[in-house]
Amino acid sequence: MKILNRPYFCIMQSAYLSDIKKIFLNYKTMGEKTFAQLNDEHITWQYNAESNGIATIVKHMWGNMLSRWTDFLTTDGEKPSRQRDAEFINDITTKAAMLEKWEEGWACLFSTLDSLSPADLERTIHIRGEAHTVTEAINRQLAHYPYHIGQIVYIAKMIKDAEWQTLSIARNKSAEFNAEKFPH
Repeated sequence: MKILNRPYFCIMQSAYLSDIKKIFLNYKTMGEKTFAQLNDEHITWQYNAESNGIATIVKHMWGNMLSRWTDFLTTDGEKPSRQRDAEFINDITTKAAMLEKWEEGWACLFSTLDSLSPADLERTIHIRGEAHTVTEAINRQLAHYPYHIGQIVYIAKMIKDAEWQTLSIARNKSAEFNAEKFPH
């Protein structure tokens, strides 16, 4: 196996950091386009007592983001101050309060990503005592947040029903989309 030369590897790491920011921003935007279609009543709706409403999912993401991304390189990603179980108490009652937590969590994530250098990607950090490279830790969160954003979108689609405004290509509109995207 041929080892990549160091300058090329640094370019790849730099590209990774740039790409990962774009991917996180894409999912953040997807959440925000969903929230734009909702009101206070919608964000607290739960299918049943065992399921989470949108505001509760956002509260969990906020808690996770603050814990994982604060002092990212120097402390365990599961902070002793985190009260994970309390994140699932449905006590956010307004869209404004929910959006405040949403923005705070994402600001913490992006601030940390902006502070990382390509060389940091090879460092080892810990989450719940388990060692991860920085790249592994970022990828772990990249799997976690879209999972929850997908839940948020699904709940919103159930709530809005026929009034839902799609975030991607509308059902039965793929041919039209492709015709516009790839004109002959």
